[in-house]
Amino acid sequence: MRDTPASPSFWRSPLRGPWFTSVLGLVLLVGITVLFVTGLVSYAAYNPGLAAVNDKTPDKGLLGFYLFDWPTDPHWLYRLTQGVHVTLGITLIPVLLAKLWSVVPKLFALPPARSLTHALERVSLLLLVGGGLFEFVTGVLNVQLDYLFPGSFYPLHFYGAWVFFAAFVAHAVLKVPAAVRNVRRAREEGELVAPRPDPPTVSRRGALWFVGGGSLLLFGTTAGQSFDGPLRRTALLAPHGGADPGRGPNGFQINKTAAYAGIDRAETAEDAWRLVVVGRSGRTVRLGRADLAQLPLHSSALPIACVEGWSTSDQWWRGVRLRDLAALVGHDGDPPDVLVESLQRRGAFRHAALRANQVADPRSLLALYVNGEPLSPDHGYPARVIVPAAPGVLNTKWVARLTFGRV
Repeated sequence: MRDTPASPSFWRSPLRGPWFTSVLGLVLLVGITVLFVTGLVSYAAYNPGLAAVNDKTPDKGLLGFYLFDWPTDPHWLYRLTQGVHVTLGITLIPVLLAKLWSVVPKLFALPPARSLTHALERVSLLLLVGGGLFEFVTGVLNVQLDYLFPGSFYPLHFYGAWVFFAAFVAHAVLKVPAAVRNVRRAREEGELVAPRPDPPTVSRRGALWFVGGGSLLLFGTTAGQSFDGPLRRTALLAPHGGADPGRGPNGFQINKTAAYAGIDRAETAEDAWRLVVVGRSGRTVRLGRADLAQLPLHSSALPIACVEGWSTSDQWWRGVRLRDLAALVGHDGDPPDVLVESLQRRGAFRHAALRANQVADPRSLLALYVNGEPLSPDHGYPARVIVPAAPGVLNTKWVARLTFGRV
């Protein structure tokens, strides 16, 4: 009678064992914890508690308990946290796959539950495997801008993260003490050890070096998306891993082009485009680009950083401070929140809200120029928002309307 996956003798690899699995598990314990925390931080950066237009998970309930007003200092904060989140997530893929391979016999073991503890372990393992694969697959697809999954990435990844991390914590509580003992003792005994192993072709330490080499390769072909110059061209696995688009002052990273966003050149022409600014008691002013250029202009050196993990170095932006535009419509003291509306025809963030602290920051601009030249159409001409530490989608391009007040 042939062995089945439920039989221990079916699994013949000499590499499987408590020590190999425990080392991988302890690496994931640290890495996934960092991923979860930076993922929550990324969610907070969108200020979903501010306005419905920012909130892509309106049914989150208690899962939004930690939300806070996203700061503007340091100005590279989102560039750091999201760069770590995406780069670390991709780097951990070989570790996750090796860990799943190392424990796959447990998924087929019979009986399904030998005790309450064993039953809890099996349930946490199933949720862990399913949740882990779901989170990593949707994350990679989002980074590659391949939205093959049904529904919006934001709620899928957010709720999936909580399910996965809950299973991860339950599994860690049950298994970490044993994992630490296994690593210290380095003894290979237990249910993961093949009773009739095939002859070894590589040692367990060699297998770990192989996994580490795969992670290092992924790191080296991903991390460059957070830098400019030659390093960006090393980000072969990032969707923006090639040379920066175009040349000159506007020759830096973009996500959505004007054509993709449905921007008609006729409506952004000098004689057609007007910015509508609405404030206290409905006070409204309309300003053309020439009118804005006559207002006091200020400069800020700020990066663009996006949820896909890529970012630019600081670009030199010049335009009108948001707080000065608020003052034009009656908000002379502390400026309030603002709702920013774009000419963009489609997309989840064609409208976005900014908190009062973001509006008040003197580096927050309605930018007209970048690096000494007018904005290009793809960078938001005739005007775009730029705010320190904010995710790229909140730095709205092709701005048509600013409404200051409660949003």
